[in-house]
Amino acid sequence: MKQKTQPSLLQVLGLGTAILLVAGNIIGSGVFKKIAPMSASLMNENLIIWAWIVAGIITMLGALSYASLASVTKEAGGQFQYFKNVFNDFTGFMFGWSFFSVISTASIASISYVFAESFVKFWHIPDFFNFSSDAVRFFGLSFSENFTVKFIAIMTLVLLTIYNILGVKGGGWLSNIVTAAKILGILILIVLGLSFAGSDHTPVDEVIKSDGIDAQSIFKLSAFFTAMLGAFWAYDGWVNITNMASEFKNPTKNVPRAIIFGTLLTMILYVLVNFAYLNVLSPAEFAAISKQQGSIAAVEVANVVMGSAGIVIISALIMISTFGATQGSTMSAARVYYQMSREGLFFKPFARVNERFRTPHISLTGQMIWASILILSGTFDQLTDMLVFVAFLFYALGAVAVIKLKRSRPDIKTYGYPFVPVLFILFCIFIIGNSIYSRPWESLIGLGLVSTGVPLYFYFRSKLK
Repeated sequence: MKQKTQPSLLQVLGLGTAILLVAGNIIGSGVFKKIAPMSASLMNENLIIWAWIVAGIITMLGALSYASLASVTKEAGGQFQYFKNVFNDFTGFMFGWSFFSVISTASIASISYVFAESFVKFWHIPDFFNFSSDAVRFFGLSFSENFTVKFIAIMTLVLLTIYNILGVKGGGWLSNIVTAAKILGILILIVLGLSFAGSDHTPVDEVIKSDGIDAQSIFKLSAFFTAMLGAFWAYDGWVNITNMASEFKNPTKNVPRAIIFGTLLTMILYVLVNFAYLNVLSPAEFAAISKQQGSIAAVEVANVVMGSAGIVIISALIMISTFGATQGSTMSAARVYYQMSREGLFFKPFARVNERFRTPHISLTGQMIWASILILSGTFDQLTDMLVFVAFLFYALGAVAVIKLKRSRPDIKTYGYPFVPVLFILFCIFIIGNSIYSRPWESLIGLGLVSTGVPLYFYFRSKLK
């Protein structure tokens, strides 16, 4: 009996879609909110802008490093594939397990939850599921608290999962449309903010003059890097496109280009929009906003510039932005587990491809189920906080992989070698050390969660024999 051939993924996405996917994966809710806590930490316009610039430069170093890795493989799986090929199966699996168990699914849960909150507020949806917060508890977790928001977040994931199962091309077009709307909205914010003349604090053209920076403040590196963590959250997502390499046309050229141009585009937008914010409100005003429950910096800026109409417009923009980020992450992340399963390092059904639509339907569905459980539990923010240092550990490992690969294959195309990967490694080490110093308990728990993958690795390896 002839064995049935497993269908493969379709290679249909172009460079334009790839660039917009990078930008769409990055632009979520952070750009609209993070200037408030950053202002509370720094209380200085100069340092706030520099925090965004430096975080953007570090992110670009990472993007250039991973662009080098993306130029040598056409396979899906992103970091899992790079670590497996350059180091070994164990390293690849440990990343993949961390990605599935927390890094990706908790991020998807978090972003979809923010979308649901925005959706409820925008449409003034009442709390249909008015349970007591102690009504449904399991291992100390409340599954019923904010259940209306959780229900909408889960339904959003269900609908996006179904949509992405129906075809990668449709998912790409949806991401393009939503990302274009996000960029247009941010450009409107930039124009309105920079043209605003009602502020009486330091003009925007004086924000980054070197003679205006308090030298003593610069040496407060802990506060500066703590503020930068907010910027890093807003910049996160640039690497996700590598998960879908096998579905892009000419992936060894288009994926690296998309990582670089998509990240650069986002960095420019972020710096400009924060200039605009600071032309409307002062750091002290943003610091006050950070202490107000439910207040969003961009909404307050829009209220000053445009009044009540601005609140509606920016609220809608945040809703669109978080929806787009959820869509991009949902589509790209599932390809990691699909590739892991294909290589015998994950649950076997995750390697299945829908015969009609040629999409990894089981991988998409499994991801949706786990992310939904995290939404119900309400633990996704705690989990992502715990694994900040783990994420940067793997980022640094990617730069190490570039150096190792270049030594064994001098002919491969790299960007800024060896300075770019070395600088990125140094920055990652500093961030990892700062995370362990400032949050030792969370870091230890995060490491414990990652280590649960060790017995699973040996289980999957035994299945390959």
